[in-house]
Amino acid sequence: MTENEHRGWYAALKARDARFDGRFFVGVSSTGIYCRPVCRAKLPREENCSFYTTAAEAEQAGYRPCLLCRPELAPGLSITDARSSLVRRATRLLEEYCQTDLSLDVLAGKLGCTARHLRRVFAEEYHVSPVQYLQTMRLLLAKSLLTDTNLPVSEVAMTSGFGSIRRFNELFKTRYRLSPTALRKRARAGEQHGALSLSLAYRPPYRWEEMLDFLALRAISGVEAVRDGSYLRSVRLASRAGEELLGWIQIGNNEQKHALQLTISANLLPVLTQVFARVRHLFDLYCEPDSITEILERLNSVTPGAFVPGLRVPGCFDAFEMCVRTVLGQQITVKAAGTLAARMAVNLGTPLEGAPEGLTHAFPTPEALLALGDTLPEQLGQLGIISARTRTIQKLAESFVSGSINYGLSAQPETEMAKLVTLPGIGPWSSQYIAMRAMGWPDAFLDTDHGVKKALAQYTPEQIRELSEDWRPWRSYATVALWNSLAAP
Repeated sequence: MTENEHRGWYAALKARDARFDGRFFVGVSSTGIYCRPVCRAKLPREENCSFYTTAAEAEQAGYRPCLLCRPELAPGLSITDARSSLVRRATRLLEEYCQTDLSLDVLAGKLGCTARHLRRVFAEEYHVSPVQYLQTMRLLLAKSLLTDTNLPVSEVAMTSGFGSIRRFNELFKTRYRLSPTALRKRARAGEQHGALSLSLAYRPPYRWEEMLDFLALRAISGVEAVRDGSYLRSVRLASRAGEELLGWIQIGNNEQKHALQLTISANLLPVLTQVFARVRHLFDLYCEPDSITEILERLNSVTPGAFVPGLRVPGCFDAFEMCVRTVLGQQITVKAAGTLAARMAVNLGTPLEGAPEGLTHAFPTPEALLALGDTLPEQLGQLGIISARTRTIQKLAESFVSGSINYGLSAQPETEMAKLVTLPGIGPWSSQYIAMRAMGWPDAFLDTDHGVKKALAQYTPEQIRELSEDWRPWRSYATVALWNSLAAP
């Protein structure tokens, strides 16, 4: 392992970033123990650390597993990966869909296990039952709605997933020692006028203008808009009952409160937690800027002023929409790709009513494109999309519908990128870009990207790859920083 790699893995260990869990293990010479990068034990000194790609490698080096973080539970291990993956998938379902009446038996059935097994592994991982976890998610959602909106208490209860107002009141009083009505009186909710406004906190600093500039340049007309310091977009999501809901959101920045202000059309209440999850991903709200700054400040010795603390990596709200936009952008300008994507939205998407100015359609779903059957090439061709791109889009849609490729935050990026490059028209650049924006992979690096090479014009391709090793494990942030440096005065 090179010195740069060692320094990069230590930075990931110091950040306790869960995105690296299962991707490496650290052996600590002073204790003789090896741990996962998310271990909450006292941070060891860097000179006492050795890094290994597998638990077996760490044990062969003479280390024994930590009893606190339990390396056998790390995602990616063949024996226990099914268990750890099960818990992660369960929490995603509970958090994103806590508004619905999802019984433990139904949840376990969707995950392919028994309710008893789910309760057992959940307790081992989180020390609470799935029902207790779900209750907390519902109560926190209710508290946010009581504080930030004027929704009636009864509607707050139903929106938060409580089927009974009486049960909601009892649990709220027991947990918070305060009635929902009393909390509402303490809050100062503003007028809603058919929309709800809620806050999503982040760790400061946050380079909001750079984020908006990135999204504005790539916005699909009719689907997205950036104006007056805010990002707006159309939303199409399915409730747990399978009902398709169309609406819109607007996101602004409240710098004083270190929070994004999310305004959501009232008809999206049944999928509110899904919207929360996607907005957090799109705007990289789980980022820990101090950990990233510590490593990427050294980028400024290569390109002065390129990295500024508070930089975020833009994610995406709709993975399929972003992937199609990526394919359309191959070998043409960003503006031209946006034009083609807008044509797809207008001609093949779903019209949106009652939305703010500039939002007219929801982007077509992969199912909608595949439903066109043999006419898909002709219809996309009429929009100016060449046959090679059409074939790639069709294969992407098939992978989304079949689930053969995981485009979500739970994906193992290296594994999914290997699958992506087998699709026609998807090369290393596209797969890295999709991993960075759809899968939330913080260590993607687009060394063949035109903007990256332009920002590092004084270096050869081989030198650029060598330099990037010094920016691990935050090379996605380094990539965005280099792009931003091209627009800086």
